[in-house]
Amino acid sequence: MTYKMNIAGLDRELPLCRLSDDLTIGAFVMFGDVELTVACAAELLKKAPEFDYLVAPEAKAIPLIYEMARQAGLNDYLLVRKNKKAYMQGVFEVTVHSITTEGEQKLYMDAVDAAKMKGKRIAVIDDVISTGASLTAVETLVEKAGGNIVARMAVLAEGEAADRDDIIFLERLPLFNADGTVKE
Repeated sequence: MTYKMNIAGLDRELPLCRLSDDLTIGAFVMFGDVELTVACAAELLKKAPEFDYLVAPEAKAIPLIYEMARQAGLNDYLLVRKNKKAYMQGVFEVTVHSITTEGEQKLYMDAVDAAKMKGKRIAVIDDVISTGASLTAVETLVEKAGGNIVARMAVLAEGEAADRDDIIFLERLPLFNADGTVKE
């Protein structure tokens, strides 16, 4: 089963993935789709307020944040990592529970990246905002670093996230029943 969507002017078929007996989601993966990544980055930048840095969680948002930084003429962007790396020092960390990741997950920010954010305008970027748990975790790290969040942006807002007035997104992604019909 798939769900057809028009995203940033491009038609795509999202595979439907059953998470439980009563919840199925449309899987949106930008990896490998250069045309879609470029188009989504351009459309999100049109909606973005002024910002100094883009910040995104690993990993599915990496192509999007790269392309947004490139199109905006920025030389760098900042990532929140899923694992501590040997080169990271003075690590900030937060725990998150995401609907697409089983169990508890930690997110990490390097102190070097945190120092860049202090007092700066930060746009938090993700591919999809669902429950908002990952977004909240990234916001917590940005706030610990002293950054000022000016935008929360995603390509898609899933389910009730589309009703939020504090996020900027391109398209609404519904939730689905087990048979592939849209949940009402």
